[in-house]
Amino acid sequence: MLFGSLNPRLQDWTGKRVWLVGASSGIGAALARLLLERGARVALSARSREPLEALGRPFARAALVLPMDVTRPEAWAQAHGALVSAWGGADLVVFCAAQYQPERSWEVRAERAAGTVTANLTSVYYGIEVVLPPMLARGSGALALVASVAGYMGLPNASVYGPTKAALINLAELLFLDLRPRGLGVFVVNPGFVRTPLTARNDFHMPALITPELAAARILEGFAAGRFEIDFPRRFTRVLRFISRLPYRWRFALLRRALG
Repeated sequence: MLFGSLNPRLQDWTGKRVWLVGASSGIGAALARLLLERGARVALSARSREPLEALGRPFARAALVLPMDVTRPEAWAQAHGALVSAWGGADLVVFCAAQYQPERSWEVRAERAAGTVTANLTSVYYGIEVVLPPMLARGSGALALVASVAGYMGLPNASVYGPTKAALINLAELLFLDLRPRGLGVFVVNPGFVRTPLTARNDFHMPALITPELAAARILEGFAAGRFEIDFPRRFTRVLRFISRLPYRWRFALLRRALG
């Protein structure tokens, strides 16, 4: 484990079964489209059926539309049952659904925060409960959790979103330790700023902003290399990772200066 790839190298997508949860827009939609173009079979899930059908229409039988509300545990079981009936299961499950509201700590409202926590974090546990047993039974498969560099450390404007993403990073780490010895792969995806409907809510400058299409390409590169953490764009993520490892006194002073 000290040398070489940490995960199986996912390179040939022909016929691979991917369940992409959060596929209606942004990174999820771009990644789904790229996987379909590479020959994968992709089950598309999100709350709204229409954008999923529009995304899958050009790919005929390779796309399976499974609309669902990720905040309802029974919806996961129903969608997974439909996936098993159609394709026998999934080789890779990508957890990409998320909610985001830019807000400072004094703007947080408990009900809205609870909804974000359920969508971003609790829903992943709902999914793990249904997809993990069959993967363990056959000794193969992979999970990919889409977190964020906002999970590296506490940042203003990410008062609820950031902690949920930090929790996903922690969860991916422990999943890797549990599951890799049993033949499963675990990836954590930590994007920087990507031009999506969620980041369109930001009213501040977003350094190193990239397109969803470029983000999807970087994710596939990470899968192909078998990396555990897939982070991008590196020119931005490396800076944040460095800052996150500084002593608190230095980190806080640097962030205050950078953020005004």
